[in-house]
Amino acid sequence: MQQYEIKGNKDTRSGFGAGMMELGATNPDVVALCADLTGSLKLTDFAKQYPDRFFQTGIAEANMIGMAAGMTIGGKIPFTGTFANFSTGRVYDQIRQSVAYSGKNVKICASHAGLTLGEDGATHQILEDIGMMKMLPHMTVINPCDFNQTKQATLAIAKWDGPVYLRFGRPVVPIFIPESMPFVIGKGILLSEGTDVSIFATGHLVWEALLACQQLESEGISAEVINIHTIKPLDNELILASVRKTGCAVSAEEHQLNGGLGDSIAQLLSRNYPKPLEMVGVNDQFGESGTPEALMEKYGLNAASIVEASKQAIQRKKV
Repeated sequence: MQQYEIKGNKDTRSGFGAGMMELGATNPDVVALCADLTGSLKLTDFAKQYPDRFFQTGIAEANMIGMAAGMTIGGKIPFTGTFANFSTGRVYDQIRQSVAYSGKNVKICASHAGLTLGEDGATHQILEDIGMMKMLPHMTVINPCDFNQTKQATLAIAKWDGPVYLRFGRPVVPIFIPESMPFVIGKGILLSEGTDVSIFATGHLVWEALLACQQLESEGISAEVINIHTIKPLDNELILASVRKTGCAVSAEEHQLNGGLGDSIAQLLSRNYPKPLEMVGVNDQFGESGTPEALMEKYGLNAASIVEASKQAIQRKKV
């Protein structure tokens, strides 16, 4: 497999903050709104540098979404920021009615997603947000994997016409995607070529998929790893081409199995090229309080689980 050099460790939310600072300097139409979590969303520098383009809405997420929708009518490109749970579950009606229904150019940017929120517990660890957002017509859904890719995604969605859900997180994770690697919305990235099994991963599970690929290689199994940073629109062509080569697949995500990336891939394969698919994710459970590392281990969101799922998928295609 191709080796990816770790260029340090950083949280993906900091990639969002870095992207916003660059947008502040290059695109005067970009504005930021935040629901009382400026520091957590890494928007403090943007607020200080561009005070006339930053709006602190307080703990009033529904108002924030409504304000953002209105701003698009005047040609602004609003980026809203709060925790993923509050960005989706708390304001689903406002997103559906005021943003998605009319195709408003609002960028819904959500931090602290998934189990890696850790000690804050199940009430804050939303694991349904990707499903909620991808079901909305007109909505684009993006889930980058490291600091560099999150920054690139933040820059890319400013140029994308229409509503976007951008998901990222709090934990410090390896930086392994090169700054120069192009970020194209709707196009997955082939990270490692293989012939025995296709591993489609998103978000924090992309690095775990690469670790799994190394382990499988040491056991004589050739795994193909593809970074699906855009869950909607899905890169159907790349996914089908890979599975046609390997004959089986694994999906890996920090999300519920119902409604997530694996769900989308299962629909694609069932309609076009039915082959074995194993899914790594949270299986119809809420999270709980604990360290991110302990939770990812307990719920099977790691390289070991991807290795096991890959072996199961390969075994199924032999039957």
